[in-house]
Amino acid sequence: MSEIFFDLIIIGAGPGGYVAAIRAAQLGMTVAVVESRSALGGVCLNEGCIPSKALLDSSEYFALARDRFSSHGIEIPPPVLNLGRMMARKDDVVKKLTDGVAFLFKKNGITLVTGQGRLAGKGADGMHRVEVKNGDQGPGTGDREDSKAIRGRRVLLATGSAAVELPFMPFDDETVVSAREALSFATVPEHLLVVGAGYIGLELGSVWRRLGARVTVVEMLPKPLPATDGQVADALVRGLKKQGIAFRFETRVTGVTKRDGQTVASIEGPGGSEELPCSALLVAVGRKPLTGGLGLEAAEVKLDDHGRIVVDENYQTSAPGIYAIGDLIPGPMLAHKAMEEAVVFAERLRGEASQVDYDYLPGICYTWPEVASVGKTEEQLKAEGVPYGSGRFSFVANGRARCLDETEGFVKVLAHQQSGRLLGVHIIGPRASDLIAEAVTAMTYGGTAQDVAMTFHAHPTFSEAMKEAALDVEKRAIHA
Repeated sequence: MSEIFFDLIIIGAGPGGYVAAIRAAQLGMTVAVVESRSALGGVCLNEGCIPSKALLDSSEYFALARDRFSSHGIEIPPPVLNLGRMMARKDDVVKKLTDGVAFLFKKNGITLVTGQGRLAGKGADGMHRVEVKNGDQGPGTGDREDSKAIRGRRVLLATGSAAVELPFMPFDDETVVSAREALSFATVPEHLLVVGAGYIGLELGSVWRRLGARVTVVEMLPKPLPATDGQVADALVRGLKKQGIAFRFETRVTGVTKRDGQTVASIEGPGGSEELPCSALLVAVGRKPLTGGLGLEAAEVKLDDHGRIVVDENYQTSAPGIYAIGDLIPGPMLAHKAMEEAVVFAERLRGEASQVDYDYLPGICYTWPEVASVGKTEEQLKAEGVPYGSGRFSFVANGRARCLDETEGFVKVLAHQQSGRLLGVHIIGPRASDLIAEAVTAMTYGGTAQDVAMTFHAHPTFSEAMKEAALDVEKRAIHA
């Protein structure tokens, strides 16, 4: 059994793992990455963030051509959906990005070992040992060599997460599916039932509704996106209902049966029990850390009550020399969280005082209109007794939004009543995913609503809505 020595071994090549590998290599470490997939990038690049956004954009173009081109004076025959070509484009986007990560591995001299990695204890020399099942050295260095074990000074666990499966409704990869299968339907489902009104459920529900499916969202809670500002959540529901998505709040799915070639879901809600026929059922109720098969117990790596790995401020687990980041540890399961943790982890190994500002971690739902937020919600500030002022500006009064006929939504700014410091920014509207970056930057550096209000915002742009909302905290908005 051949063994190779590295400064750092990373198990998992998703957003956390591959970013950690690149940053560690930049800092002069020799790095090996163990990945079970044939393509790099993890769930995010292969079956999550990227393919879903590719389909969201394609389906939005289709809906615009079908429903709204005529209002711009563009008269065309009704568009015809070529779902196969749309899926091929999505796959091409994914391939180009995963190939890009492979190129970065080669550029930075990172060794890729393909296979299932697991912790295999320390050797007599004190080095950590990682066994790789069915592994071979991949294209990271341009060489290939059978490899069943590698050794390293440190090991970083970055295996990510998987969709939660309901025990009474197991995935069958055809009618009861996770997001992975819902990104690759061969035909548009006649009726898609979405279980869970979180980011994934609403985004994929939007895709298939735009493409012609009837979509019903079933959610146990009274509102979608429970961590989102209440006014934003209400506005999102109104917008999605106008698009034809039906909602069943405070309702749960209790079972599913196959009857006469059709899937029938049993649901219970405020109105009692009923049966809801559907052609496909997407379960999007959350994700769980992928810790199985890593050898954590033998390595004495501790988990918390939610099955996540316990780490210290340097991302070191209870086992010295073994670290973890991303979806494996507490916090929101977001790719940009894993990426920031990856950089900070690598830099702290070199003694740098890097840190992740978790208080300013943005959350985004890529429906249309988009939803983006950072910081505290109004409900949280009230519950905590924090004195605050609120400013709001609607896109209906924004010139750029009017020109593009994208006037739905608003920007909401929450600032401390005495200091003016920004406490939260919540956006629903066009390109909210891009607009939120200004708020994250301002809050990270302790900015105030007045700081945003005094800053140039080019005209006409969507970003002017941020300036106006900041002005409105002191009721000085010009165009409201």
